[in-house]
Amino acid sequence: MSIFFTLQAAQEQLVHDVSSSAVLTGAAADDDLVGEIQEPEDGVDRGNWSGRFDFLMCLLGFSVGLGNVWRFPYLAYSNGGGAFLFPFILMFIVVGFPLMFLELSFGQFAALGPAAIFDRICPLLNGLGYGMVSVSAMVSFYYTVIIAWAFLYLFKSLTSELPWERCRSWATDNCYSHLEASECSQVNGSVYLNHTCFNATMVEKLEISSNASSNASTRAPPAQDYFEQDMLKISGGIDDLGGIRWEIVLCLLLTWTLTFMSLSRGTQSMGKVVYFTALFPYLVLSILFIRGITLEGCEKGIIYYLTPDFAKLKTAQTWVAAAVQIFFALSPAWGGLITLSSYNKFHNNCFKDALIVGVGNILTSFFAGLVIFAIVGYLAKELDMKVEEVVEQGPGLAFIVFPDVVTRLPLPPLWSCLFFFMLISLGMGSEFALLETVITAVQDTYPPFRQKKVFVVLTVCCCGFIGGLLVCTEGGMYILQLMDTYSASWAVFIMAILECTIIAWIYGANKFISNIEMMIGRRHIYWHRFFTAFWKFLTPSMLSFLLVFNWVDYKRMEYAKKVYPIWAELIGWFMAFIPIILITCMAIWKFYRAPLERTFRAKVQKLLHPTPHWGPAHKIPKYDLGDIESGKGKTVTNPGFAAAGANPFETRI
Repeated sequence: MSIFFTLQAAQEQLVHDVSSSAVLTGAAADDDLVGEIQEPEDGVDRGNWSGRFDFLMCLLGFSVGLGNVWRFPYLAYSNGGGAFLFPFILMFIVVGFPLMFLELSFGQFAALGPAAIFDRICPLLNGLGYGMVSVSAMVSFYYTVIIAWAFLYLFKSLTSELPWERCRSWATDNCYSHLEASECSQVNGSVYLNHTCFNATMVEKLEISSNASSNASTRAPPAQDYFEQDMLKISGGIDDLGGIRWEIVLCLLLTWTLTFMSLSRGTQSMGKVVYFTALFPYLVLSILFIRGITLEGCEKGIIYYLTPDFAKLKTAQTWVAAAVQIFFALSPAWGGLITLSSYNKFHNNCFKDALIVGVGNILTSFFAGLVIFAIVGYLAKELDMKVEEVVEQGPGLAFIVFPDVVTRLPLPPLWSCLFFFMLISLGMGSEFALLETVITAVQDTYPPFRQKKVFVVLTVCCCGFIGGLLVCTEGGMYILQLMDTYSASWAVFIMAILECTIIAWIYGANKFISNIEMMIGRRHIYWHRFFTAFWKFLTPSMLSFLLVFNWVDYKRMEYAKKVYPIWAELIGWFMAFIPIILITCMAIWKFYRAPLERTFRAKVQKLLHPTPHWGPAHKIPKYDLGDIESGKGKTVTNPGFAAAGANPFETRI
């Protein structure tokens, strides 16, 4: 018996050695051959990343986005400052990294996007993939509008003086320009009030107090009025959409044009563009950090950012905020991770990729917080305000606080151009992955469209442009906030739980880990136990808690102190339900199409298990150990070598 096990171990090692260097080839000839890796049924080549770093850069661009710059710093200061890093890192370990690695290995193994991959591993829940695609599609509609805003600001910055340095015709009574105030103060006895400089005679005649202009509570920076009153011309509410802002529409058209040019040639063109979109933001952040720490008052902001408030860790809201930020940062259950990894070569080390990008995302978020709070500390000193009164979340931070800050730096147009070019790079990197998810879904659902990549990309971009026009209206900000709140909300948690259930429970965690080892090699037993525990128990449990807490903590939406009407809330909830509706309807349809002669239980069991087409995407050697003790059936064959037109006895990478 010892000889038997020795021979069997040697045989398995031979198979592994040969498979690790096998040629990646076309479709399998026999679906029933165990151990043979198959192409998708249509046999059409989906393409691959031209290099591993192309994939890494695209994954980094997808994961590191606008949320790292304007969302993480706000969450950090409002949830315990430096203490927020503890739940954030813990949520990365419990939720973010396990899900990220699961999706990267899942997509790489089958070389399919979310729209097709779930139909093979669990036909009953194949709607899960389309639910993920719907989230990416909804987010891409308004995400491109934010990029269009950044383009418009970039173009407006190409002047000798930024248009929001002074209070102009669009300003409200509370507009306060530090530039105009400084110029006014140089005239003896003059007072700057309501964006007007009153000379000494007018001050005495109108009995204006010199303290009136120093009341910081009534001030509004010109950048705020410029953003709301001039660029957006924001309406009174979501029920008043107003007219189209044509400047934004033209910038939106530019955004979609650049997106089309970057995606039309598939992974080959996108893989090169992302080198710039992924790396350039780090250059700008580094420049801003160096400039920020040289500003007076910067230490005030950095100390506020890093000072831990451990009392916040006792509240459930802090932990929920950390987990939600992980979902925004790494984007699991959005379909993008599965899509990008589906273009990997079969033996790519996706575990190392997940580790590099995941840790890089955490460090980027922390570094972006340092950059922002160094500058915000300076701004707080300039305005004589508390740090917490300066910082805003989301668009307020990117399009009000920073534009105001750059007006106080030497060469304001230069800093403004750098900052908004960085926002464009961050946004485009994420947008490419979101759109590639939708495009891959179309091509995997209708394989003949793989030969018409340009047509598919053009159609998707045109639909996205038309859909984004609604957000370019005067009431578009209210629509953007509604979509941002509901399109990628609690439905993403449900899809992540279902994903863990399908792979770890129905398909089997051990079986899936064996599939991963087929790609990246054998791993230690503790590595097995770690991911088994997280995929089966810890990650779904944490997601369930977050889901319930989100429902319990539900509050009506509001923006600019305006509460959304009931009909708008219902539209928001409908958007949140779209993925769930898709999953439910497609499950019912699959069950209805199942053979009539089967019982209810037999149908469910059949539809919960993988189809014969499930398997790895590329061929590796098939083998039959047979009866090793009798010396029969020991040969190892790889028909894929011959099918590839190569020497069947030659292995090459």
